[in-house]
Amino acid sequence: MSIVSKIVHAATAPRRKAIAHFGEHPFEEQERQLRRLLERGATTCIGRDYSFGGFAGYEDFRRAVPVSDYEGLSPYIDRARRGERDVLWPGRTEWFARSSGTTSSRSKYIPVTAQGLRDSHMRGPRDLAAVFSGLYPRSEVFSGKLLTLGGSHCIEREGETARTGDLSSILIEHTPRIGRGMRVPGKRAALTADFDRKVELICREAAGEDVRSFAGVPSWNLVLMNRILEYTGKSNLLEVWPRLELFTHGGMSFKPYREIYRRLIPSPQMKYIETYNASEGFFAIGDRPGRDDMLLMLDYGIFYEFLPVDDLSRPERAVPLEGVAEGVNYAMIITTSCGLWRYMIGDTVEFTSLAPHRIRITGRTRHYMNAFGEEIVVENAESAVSEACRRTGAVVREFTAAPVYMEARSKGRHQWVVEFEAEPDEPQRFVRELDRALQEVNSDYAAKRFRDTTLYGPLLTVVPRGTFLEWMRRRDKVGGQNKVPRVYNARDYVEELAAVGAELAPQSGANE
Repeated sequence: MSIVSKIVHAATAPRRKAIAHFGEHPFEEQERQLRRLLERGATTCIGRDYSFGGFAGYEDFRRAVPVSDYEGLSPYIDRARRGERDVLWPGRTEWFARSSGTTSSRSKYIPVTAQGLRDSHMRGPRDLAAVFSGLYPRSEVFSGKLLTLGGSHCIEREGETARTGDLSSILIEHTPRIGRGMRVPGKRAALTADFDRKVELICREAAGEDVRSFAGVPSWNLVLMNRILEYTGKSNLLEVWPRLELFTHGGMSFKPYREIYRRLIPSPQMKYIETYNASEGFFAIGDRPGRDDMLLMLDYGIFYEFLPVDDLSRPERAVPLEGVAEGVNYAMIITTSCGLWRYMIGDTVEFTSLAPHRIRITGRTRHYMNAFGEEIVVENAESAVSEACRRTGAVVREFTAAPVYMEARSKGRHQWVVEFEAEPDEPQRFVRELDRALQEVNSDYAAKRFRDTTLYGPLLTVVPRGTFLEWMRRRDKVGGQNKVPRVYNARDYVEELAAVGAELAPQSGANE
């Protein structure tokens, strides 16, 4: 064991002990987090509106404060963005993380307070190091550099006070000097808005460094790693960085990418750890190698509640941590020191263990596509199809869409299976307008499509009339209560529909 590994292992030992403690006393820890949050929030505008100061405990909090989504909190968030103090959290909130949009807006602006940065966003990466050192005390990963690839948004001013960027750029702004020395690329490259330019700068900076770990979203990193191989002329990443050992990933399912990364990094010593972090907070860390579940972090200034997905229309059925059970699909609700109060984040999770509490991400509260970090929800898809029809004169009867996953040296895209009532004169114009409209309503998709960064343009598969109805019949889903899934993060539906379409029109090519 090197001296660096010994130092890291010893320095992180107290934190591993604290993590073990809240694992053994989860309900007491969560009660402490809620009490602290309510004490701090009592003097805010939302605290006065709901009388936080009069709550005796969780039951009062649950009865008085409604479960909300972004639309519900947006009036408070808008006030905070204009510079008003003490709106959702004491003081002025200076930073807002831009995230994918909602039905009525292109982007969401998630408050990121100084307290929330300390409690959650910055603590998560430190705890990841503590967990990893406990699992692999002899690892030499800390003796080299960490390669990070953030998003491509730059920091922007919002009026006179607030500043906005994606979360990764905000974290870069707040990384301590000692942490910057352990990471590549430097701040200039990391905050470059043009993704292609950013990748080129990273190649120049990182190719000659002793990179032993990298972190980020699998799809974005795949683009970077393939460019690294092109830049260096090497056949795999171990020829570039022989001591590469760890990939910390999050933001989407790693399953479609696992085999690709194994080919890129042909080493049995390579380790993969999943984290659950989002603009709203850092929530969980994979603590069991080879498993797809993660340890829920309970002392991050976050109070958790869970609503069974079957009861989404009945938010009064949400339960705190002591009310959960294994194997139930829950929508996650958070109250945080960033000023989010009973906020339904939109993710769904399942508990795989209650001692300690471990979760697995199961999806979203609505159908979605997020194979590449694009976060396309049903509202985005329906809006884009409607606009493409308006621009081309087409009429769509039914449609669904799913990702086409990346191969080792190619990029991903979306496949849209469409049944037209009135076909456009130029199908490829419909594709272009669909692509353009989707970029207009979803900033994350626009970022991935910029110069074909991560995604190629859509693939249109036109099927004959009656295809969707026949498909629904075969699935025994005929009737008004059954709906065609507009977007889906797996390929089952599009492949089935394309096959049915081919049967109904065996002599005509359906793919455009």
